[in-house]
Amino acid sequence: MVFVPDELPDQLLVDYENATVYGDLEQEKVLHQGKVRVLPNGWVALPTDRLLSPEAVHHIDP
Repeated sequence: MVFVPDELPDQLLVDYENATVYGDLEQEKVLHQGKVRVLPNGWVALPTDRLLSPEAVHHIDP
């Protein structure tokens, strides 16, 4: 379980309006395209209220 407080200081969050989230170095495994928010603990929040684990995400191209 991941605890995400409702209100985090804006300087701790990284928002991307149009990004691609990859699960591998070769950029073959696309996990998500579109708006994402990177939380201070490394988890990636999607607009669908789902979270991607830092272990699942290789990198994000903004």
